[in-house]
Amino acid sequence: MGWHEVPGAHALGEDEAMGVVLNERPVALVRTGGELHALHNVCTHQFALLSDGYVEDGCIECPLHQGKFDLRTGAPKAPPVTEPVRVYAVKTENGKVYVDLDD
Repeated sequence: MGWHEVPGAHALGEDEAMGVVLNERPVALVRTGGELHALHNVCTHQFALLSDGYVEDGCIECPLHQGKFDLRTGAPKAPPVTEPVRVYAVKTENGKVYVDLDD
């Protein structure tokens, strides 16, 4: 699937998340600590969009049951989450943000 541009990513503020659909895949793009992170936008515990959650201490918190995922690895960091969420590579070129959806 390769690299896909994320429209509107330039407007993303610090410690904010935005949800996008890239090539029919839900992706949460998160800016924190001056870095961008991309991960699958659906919680592995129950259906909830992670982009609707809070960003804090290198994690994103699911808005449904407050489970947390590590932004770098997708690893579960707080119950009730027990399964990791997929993370994707992110790059910025010429002021545009791209996410790599390759499997």
